[in-house]
Amino acid sequence: MTSGGGLLPAAYLRSGSPSFADFLADLAPDVLSARLLLNSSVDSSTLAPHGTTIVALRGNFGAIMAGDRRATMGNVISQRDIEKVFQADEHSTIGIAGAAGIAIELVRLFQVELEHYEKIEGMQLSLDGKANRLSALLRGNLGMAMQGLAVVPMFAGYDLDRERGRIFSYDVTGGRYEEYDYHAVGSGGFFAKNSMKKMYRENMSAEQAITVALEALYDAADDDSATGGPDLARGIFPVVAVNDASGVRMLHEDELTSYVTTIVQARQRRPDGPLVPMEDAQ
Repeated sequence: MTSGGGLLPAAYLRSGSPSFADFLADLAPDVLSARLLLNSSVDSSTLAPHGTTIVALRGNFGAIMAGDRRATMGNVISQRDIEKVFQADEHSTIGIAGAAGIAIELVRLFQVELEHYEKIEGMQLSLDGKANRLSALLRGNLGMAMQGLAVVPMFAGYDLDRERGRIFSYDVTGGRYEEYDYHAVGSGGFFAKNSMKKMYRENMSAEQAITVALEALYDAADDDSATGGPDLARGIFPVVAVNDASGVRMLHEDELTSYVTTIVQARQRRPDGPLVPMEDAQ
């Protein structure tokens, strides 16, 4: 029996917000990981695996997102095939870096949040609306982030209203920033972003963007021990998602094998990667 005398808790009967996260916070706040506070004396950096490098870039088709597969815990490789890039809904993807367990929970909550909104309102959120909802969810994790279990997501999708791909980055406080052309997060993000800075061209095709993203992840793995490169022996390749007008497409392993094999063979001839033409050089 509920306080209202009905069969359902009052949270089920309350109207006004299409947010699943608000509903969950009202009904069962204890299940939200953000409400769990750690003992401040605990060294949280070694409590959980951490995911690392995610890259995204735009082209004339929309936007792609790619992530390596390594998770580390301190100086140990805790997992070689973790997935850090996920389809958020029909036209957007989310990538995660940081505390892996909390990050994956954030992704699942975000996916349900978007689906819940669509069912309640009968329409999809705009891409800006989705980016704002992710910002709000991330802000709810601030307590955990301040104790060392931070999550830094990246969000990308195809904007049906503007008819182009868009990329959003975040800080641990939930600050949302729109990135233009390309961006990278995670421990190898610095190296990956520098790689994309040299190889990026406007109006790239999806195939060119995939190649640039995989080259950037390779460069990140070259210099960052927490980023994993393509593992041909084990058949472990980065996860790549393409966002275009037709929706989200996660690249199949067979398709990735062709890209990765070409890049690895080229690196055997030139380990530092492809030469970038010096345009307009005199």
